[in-house]
Amino acid sequence: MKASALDLALRKQRLQIASESLRIEFGKHATGLAPVFTAGDFAVAGTRWARRNPQILVATGVALLVVRPKSVWRLARRAFFTWQAWRQLDRFLVRHRQTLR
Repeated sequence: MKASALDLALRKQRLQIASESLRIEFGKHATGLAPVFTAGDFAVAGTRWARRNPQILVATGVALLVVRPKSVWRLARRAFFTWQAWRQLDRFLVRHRQTLR
């Protein structure tokens, strides 16, 4: 084996060892974020379930509308205004992205 190839192999091995120790250290520091990641995983799983089962969501919505129409309309109105505010904020951020950086 040539000296340069041997040097590269040794350097690669040192980098792999250093990378492993950095991964372990990051894992120790990231334990506080585990609940956030768990909640994110739960939200993603819920979204996937909702996309696979839209008929259940529609049936639940109709049942709630029949049983408690006032509450459903109030919730729908809040959701609509929240969605509108989100869209406006998104448009604002897109327009001013260059100046915010």
